[in-house]
Amino acid sequence: MSYTGSVTPGGPAAVRSLDALTITKVSVGGKYYNNAYLLRCNETGAQLLIDAANDADKLIDLIGGKLDAVITTHQHGDHWQALAEVVAATGATTYAGRLDAPGIPVRTDTLVDDNDTIHFGQITLEAIHLVGHTPGSIALLYRDPAGHPHLFTGDCLFPGGVGNTRGDAANFASLIDGVQTKLFDRLPDDTWFYPGHGKDSTLGAERPSLDEWRARGW
Repeated sequence: MSYTGSVTPGGPAAVRSLDALTITKVSVGGKYYNNAYLLRCNETGAQLLIDAANDADKLIDLIGGKLDAVITTHQHGDHWQALAEVVAATGATTYAGRLDAPGIPVRTDTLVDDNDTIHFGQITLEAIHLVGHTPGSIALLYRDPAGHPHLFTGDCLFPGGVGNTRGDAANFASLIDGVQTKLFDRLPDDTWFYPGHGKDSTLGAERPSLDEWRARGW
């Protein structure tokens, strides 16, 4: 079956196979039904998890053994409920944005800043710091040498809008500006993005709505 990015709580994972990287998306429990993404380097078998959000047993079973790293996209509690258990079971190195790490109650081994690179196996991810949903949110970019870019946006970008800024005008302005200049202005329309909740989309599908999002203020 072709990858669509559609997953349901308690349902099967969705698997996308690229030349160098395999992306596995699962929906895990809790109030908000978060997405978690397991990335595996096809050449070396090295693995990295984005957001150990919930359902530790499900994630540990999905990992199936060694996990090299786990990245927490931001400090909100629904994105790290399984983090302690996953790290205890796998010994994975933990990563998080520098400004959000103090809000995550599991030690962050490596603090991440804007434009930092994270390596596992033969795979490189680029960190993009976006401010507004939280002070230290990070998106993660994989530039597929054999295809289009792949972008993991946490709660900063969804189909239909940017992340929740709780009515704070300054936070919204910061987030929409960052999303526009660091994502939409830099990356092509065929960039596929994977959010922290719900379905995926592409930058091209969302680009025509940027002015509408800015005008409505959320």
